[in-house]
Amino acid sequence: MLKVGTSAPVFKANSTKGIVDLQAHIGKETIVLIFYPGDDTPICTKQLCAVQDHYTKIERANTVVFGVNPGSMDKKRSFADKFRYEFPLIVDEDETIRKAYDVGKVLGLFFQQRIVYIIGKNGTILYAKKGNPPVSELLQVIKNQA
Repeated sequence: MLKVGTSAPVFKANSTKGIVDLQAHIGKETIVLIFYPGDDTPICTKQLCAVQDHYTKIERANTVVFGVNPGSMDKKRSFADKFRYEFPLIVDEDETIRKAYDVGKVLGLFFQQRIVYIIGKNGTILYAKKGNPPVSELLQVIKNQA
């Protein structure tokens, strides 16, 4: 896991909302990157639905959210459509984004870890936490950055 204060690796990747160029958001918005193990699985669904439930507050705080995992675009589109996620789900099939953010694997080689990063407008990591932190905690970090 990358440490707070580290420069966030930039990337371009395909998503459910088109190409995401992380560099285009640096200097303009706070960025929340949610690395989650699987599309349409119980805990991942709960985590991303909680973010969706607070998405208006997150947007008002000049913040963008991206979900990231190595699943296929078809799985991501189905998952995003089913739960009406307003934020993009990024396809990381070759796992270059996971590796750049030092997100490990669990259960042998099968699933990536669940990690949430918040990247400040200056491009450095403000927050890094494994697991499924409450959205209220994320909003507090975002608010403190503003």
